[in-house]
Amino acid sequence: MTIRTIDLFAGAGGLALGFRQSGLEFEPVFAVEVEPAAARTFKRNFNCHVHDGPIEQVDHFPEADVIIGGPPCQGFSPLGRDRDDASRAQLNELWQHYLRAVRAVQPKAFVIENVPEFQKSAQFARLLSLMETDEVLKQYAFNFGVLNAADYGVAQRRRRGLFIAVKGVAEVPWPPRPTHGPESDTKVEHVSVRAVIEDLAPYPQITEIGETPDGGQDLHIGRNPRPESLERYKAIPEGGNRFDLARVRPDLLPRCWREKKTGTADVMGRLWWDRPSLTIRTEFFKPEKGRYLHPVHHRPITHREAARIQSFPDDFVFEGTKVEIARQIGNAVPPLLAQALARHVYDLAFGDVRDA
Repeated sequence: MTIRTIDLFAGAGGLALGFRQSGLEFEPVFAVEVEPAAARTFKRNFNCHVHDGPIEQVDHFPEADVIIGGPPCQGFSPLGRDRDDASRAQLNELWQHYLRAVRAVQPKAFVIENVPEFQKSAQFARLLSLMETDEVLKQYAFNFGVLNAADYGVAQRRRRGLFIAVKGVAEVPWPPRPTHGPESDTKVEHVSVRAVIEDLAPYPQITEIGETPDGGQDLHIGRNPRPESLERYKAIPEGGNRFDLARVRPDLLPRCWREKKTGTADVMGRLWWDRPSLTIRTEFFKPEKGRYLHPVHHRPITHREAARIQSFPDDFVFEGTKVEIARQIGNAVPPLLAQALARHVYDLAFGDVRDA
């Protein structure tokens, strides 16, 4: 039995990949993604029809059993505070087009993924109200909360807000059963950065996207840092950050950091080998943007390392430039987190079909 999925605000397809990797016969039949490079990535890896434009232009959605997707989060995220009010409002309202698709298709289940802040917003309060009053939406039981990707086998402490709704059931248990960490049944330890990237070359030999010996996509690409930048990297120990730089090599401290003695401890931060990473964002190749220095080597993590930390397999092919691919990696839902969501949805919405 094929379970047809529609992926809205699809990005590169992290959610769709996790649903497919679950082995439960989820298969995308339609996707919507406005970023051209991400739309090409989705099309290449899933070979289904992709509307590569604004969701507002979609006037028909095909039949499907499940709708999944993450409406743009910049309007809710703390990182989106610099947007003007009109831009923020436009982004924040896009989730209503997701509900338009739900009303039109009336799937057996739907999943909304977003930043944790969405669940504290006025828009989310409106969603909860609609789930109780809308003639279509009130047919769905639902639950929601913030999940940590590390609890589902991802080598990254990435917190995401999830909302799951299923038609024809009395309740939606929460949270999906963790597979790793102290809350898991087996108490399996969280996956470390070491476990997913240690086998890669210490220093990449290429600076542009290439091809591996077996014909795959080589994303283990380096940069050419200035000598001053390299000296800064060397001054920061495992788990350290810009405050270590200020202590060890104050002569290398940029003026902006010298004058601001407080602030985030992740800027110019170095990862730990034996812990999950912190959140991988879209500019992970710039150490000044976060905790993106390799645990021991004097360089930022590569595109391949970031993709692995996000739990993308090496055979997943990304389309676009280096910057476009980095954006796709940083914005994606980790596929292993999506697998857990897929199993949870399947058990609630379709388990009795296979058991029959």
